[in-house]
Amino acid sequence: MRKSVVIILVGLLMIGLTGCTTKENEKITVVLDWVPNTNHTGLYAAQELGYFKEEGLDVEIIQPSEGGSADLIAAGQGEFGVSYQEQVTYARTAANPLPIKAIAAIIQHNTSGFASPVDRNIVSPKDFAGKKYGGWGSPMEVATLKGLMEGANADFGKLEIVDVGAMDYFTAVKDHVDFTWIFYGWDGVSAKLKNEPINFIKLQDVDKNLDYYTPVIIANEDYLAKNPETAKKFLRAVTKGYQYAIENPEAAADLLLVDNPEIDRELAVASQKYLAAEYQSDAEKWGIMSPNIWENYGKWMYNQGLLENQLNANEAFTNEYLPQ
Repeated sequence: MRKSVVIILVGLLMIGLTGCTTKENEKITVVLDWVPNTNHTGLYAAQELGYFKEEGLDVEIIQPSEGGSADLIAAGQGEFGVSYQEQVTYARTAANPLPIKAIAAIIQHNTSGFASPVDRNIVSPKDFAGKKYGGWGSPMEVATLKGLMEGANADFGKLEIVDVGAMDYFTAVKDHVDFTWIFYGWDGVSAKLKNEPINFIKLQDVDKNLDYYTPVIIANEDYLAKNPETAKKFLRAVTKGYQYAIENPEAAADLLLVDNPEIDRELAVASQKYLAAEYQSDAEKWGIMSPNIWENYGKWMYNQGLLENQLNANEAFTNEYLPQ
């Protein structure tokens, strides 16, 4: 009798331990928006410093397929992804909306804009007329260029738009076009390191409606509803990762390079130092998003004819999973 009780107790203990092990090693896939870069450093810092493990998460960070992170997250091919406000807005307002939602802003303000070599004399949208722009074929690019040029009383018909795909800024402006759209934290910093001066037109400096969140962390809204505690654990770890990157930019850049040694270290460190002041910027805490930013850009996109329906900002983002 006593032996049977011991066997039963041992069995129950093993079941309990097995249950705990499963829970403590919850597998999570994070789908990036592009190749790994300093926008993603907080994720890699959370991985390398053990913040995910502390939350009981086994996280794999992967690059997206051609469809992009939004489609994969909507289809349940990953728990969390890196996207941007424009993509989420398109997804939420389409005829067949994708069930994705932004849960954190990686960078608080839009750091992108139009860059050109100084000898092209492009210092405002008015100077786009008569020039050649290199883009990636998005309707949003055309709408942005047109909107900015019309606001500057410039003739949009005099701008030539060329699809340069994934060609980098330096190759594009050397042999193909006069200006492109860049993230200053990468190509702008790289231009400084290369000693190739640029003129940079920051979008939000021209039109406040273009100060949108890019990039953001997204999740499937059905997944969020069923796994709210996992989402909170994930963002707790990610928040610590980005806070580490803010406070220790050079060390954080080295953590990014552990899994991505192909990245030039000098550029990674310089970019990380720039972004250290941009991740949280003037917000009360990292990751938080404002409904005004979502509403303003959504209205701008709708007025430019980019959306089939107006955006309901409350469906597009939430701050509820961020650490309180």
